[in-house]
Amino acid sequence: MVSSRLEPAALDAHLPPLSAGVVPVEVQPGGGTCANLEAGWGRIRRGLLRALRPGYVRAMRAKRLGECAHCQHDIIDPRDLKLCRNVCGFQFRPEDDRFQWRGRLRFARYGLAELVVSLVGTALLLGAATAGARATGSPAWWLLALPAATLAAFALWFFRDPTRTPTADADALLSPADGVVTHVDEVDAPGFPGGRAARISIYLSPWNVHLNRMPRRARFRSSLYFRGEFLNARHRECVKRNEQLWVDLEEPDGRLIRLKLVSGKVARRLVCWMRPGEELAAGERFGMIKFGSRTDVLVAVGGGHVVTCAVGDAVFAGLTVLMRFGEPA
Repeated sequence: MVSSRLEPAALDAHLPPLSAGVVPVEVQPGGGTCANLEAGWGRIRRGLLRALRPGYVRAMRAKRLGECAHCQHDIIDPRDLKLCRNVCGFQFRPEDDRFQWRGRLRFARYGLAELVVSLVGTALLLGAATAGARATGSPAWWLLALPAATLAAFALWFFRDPTRTPTADADALLSPADGVVTHVDEVDAPGFPGGRAARISIYLSPWNVHLNRMPRRARFRSSLYFRGEFLNARHRECVKRNEQLWVDLEEPDGRLIRLKLVSGKVARRLVCWMRPGEELAAGERFGMIKFGSRTDVLVAVGGGHVVTCAVGDAVFAGLTVLMRFGEPA
C-alpha cells in the first residue's frame, strides 16, 4: 500500500517531557545483570593484563587514538570500549583490533554475554543431570537441564545477526527494525517543527531479529534515555510510560529523524553504541533492544514524503522501505 496521508493517532501519544530524559553515560543505560558481569570481568581482565602482560598494555596504549578529557574509562584494548563506546573519546584503528572476529560470529556483539551465561548455565545443568542419572539410574534427572537448554536455544535464535544488503535508493527511508507495523499516524513530538511528527511504529516479537539499523545515511546528533515502566509493547500507553531511548539523527540537509527504542514487558535493555557526530550509512547497525519491544520512526510532518507501508505489514531492518522522500506529501 502506498499513501502520503497520515491519520492523527487515536490516542495521541504525548511523549515523556524532555526534562525527564538524561544523556546516556554507557551504551546500555538501563544496566542489567549481564552488563554488570561484563564490567566485573573487564576489571579482572585488565588487572591480569597489567600484572602478566605489561608489554601488551604498553603496546596497546601506543596504538590508542583520540582524546577523552577527564576520562573515567579504563581502556587497555578495544574490548574495553564495548560498554562505553558512545561516551569515550578513545578508539583503535581496525587493523589494531584483534577482536573484530567477534563481529563475524553472526551473533549480536551486545548479546554475547547473555549467550555465554545461557550456554554455561546449560552446560552446568547438563553435567549435573548426567551425574544424577548415572548415580540413580533415573532418566528423570535430564528434566533438570530442559529449561536451561530451552533458554540457551532461544538466546541463540534471538541474538542472531543476519547479513543485510540495503537498497541503493537515495530517497528511501528503511525500516530500522524487524517486526510488524502497528501505527502509521501523527503524534506530538518535541523538537520537530510545530511540535508534530509523522510516526511509523514497529512491534518486535521475541522471535524477531532485534538489532536496529540506520534508516538512512545520517549523522548521530544526540540521544536521551528515559526510565519508565515495562508494559507490553502493544499496550496503547507503552510509548508514554515505558523505558525508552530516543536517538536523533540529522541528514546533511538538516532533516531530523528520531528513532525511539521502547522497552516491552520482557525487553528491558536498550542499547545504542553510536558516538555524537558519527555518520553511518543506511542499513548499518547502531543498537538493539533485548527481548521483544517496539521501535518508532519519526519525521517532520509535511516533509515531502510518501508512506509505502501500512498497519499489519511485516518489515525487515535495512531492507523494507517505509517511506520515500523527494515526492509531494
